[in-house]
Amino acid sequence: MRIVYHSFHGRFSDNPRALHEALLGVDGLEHVWLAHEPHLAGFPDDVRTVDIETGEAVDALESADLVVSNTHVEVDWHKPAGATYLQTWHGTPLKRIHYDVLWAPEGRLDRLDLDVAMWDVMLSPNAVSTPRLQRAFGFRGEVWETGYPRNDLLTAPEGQRRRDEVRAELGLEPGTRVVLYAPTWRDDEWADTSRARVPLALDPAELADDLGPGHAVLVRSHGHMTGRIPVPRHASVRDVSYYPDVRDLYLACDVLVTDYSSVMFDFAVTGKPMAFYAYDLDRFRDSVRGFYFDLEPVAPGPVVRTFGELTDALVEPEAVRHAYADRYDRFRETFCGLEDGRATERVLDRLRGLVPGLATGLATGLATDLSAVCAPGDRVRPAAT
Repeated sequence: MRIVYHSFHGRFSDNPRALHEALLGVDGLEHVWLAHEPHLAGFPDDVRTVDIETGEAVDALESADLVVSNTHVEVDWHKPAGATYLQTWHGTPLKRIHYDVLWAPEGRLDRLDLDVAMWDVMLSPNAVSTPRLQRAFGFRGEVWETGYPRNDLLTAPEGQRRRDEVRAELGLEPGTRVVLYAPTWRDDEWADTSRARVPLALDPAELADDLGPGHAVLVRSHGHMTGRIPVPRHASVRDVSYYPDVRDLYLACDVLVTDYSSVMFDFAVTGKPMAFYAYDLDRFRDSVRGFYFDLEPVAPGPVVRTFGELTDALVEPEAVRHAYADRYDRFRETFCGLEDGRATERVLDRLRGLVPGLATGLATGLATDLSAVCAPGDRVRPAAT
């Protein structure tokens, strides 16, 4: 049985990676990843890859029994008869998506719809997201509310070990307070191909200097902007835009700075402090993308407009976390209720019933009996009407 995985146009990451890692012990499965050359170094040597920019990717997809992707596969392919396409998606939407957006380049949504038409099942991280995903994509298949497999590591016993490994990989000294800056993308900046380079909204070197000794700043550009955003050279700044999986960076850092990115919902699983650098909030909300809900009343940390306000919030991040404790708890209750470390098990249990070729292997190849681990909070939403 052949499983083809795809994440963010050729990375080894996210929900597909978590499912792949869980299935490695199952006999009779062939695993193939679509990889993009700039991210090829992030794949382990023993993982089979094909170049997503070549006909090999089409051949892999059109010979797959199961396709697992976390976003649209922007390859001209046709799903073979009998194959199953699991769309895991990749975030809780604060920003409007697909047909709910305020603006998109002409023809882009129609092209993406060719991929949506092949989806059989979609994952949802929580009950709030399910109707938004169904409506935005016009998706009429089943939506499984299971939580996200990628987040299981955030609550796993091996999380501390992985934190130490990642910090060592990045050359971070023990005891360093690490700030992860992970902004989202602006649709108009991405679509403006006349701008080869798009500057960050804040200077990470200045931020590191203002925070002082014992601090480091990690910069993670959005996948759509990776390679177009310059990051200054500085002893306390690391460009981690090409780091394979952001879940490892959640573990490695001590505080998150974002704006409107869905990283906020995943990072909330860790319980660590956050701040929101919303320098263009009005423009982004009203003309660039639009929101499903107002960020400021529910954000589990300060929403600031200026660089000075941001540095003030980061001087004592634990004090900020304490000040926003009640709101943080409500945020986690609303959006993270299924992030209990067992999302991967729930998804594989569902897949065993959907994909006949997985049933025998899963019964014998995994350490746990997946038929017994579907938590009470797991739900299946019927097709939209």
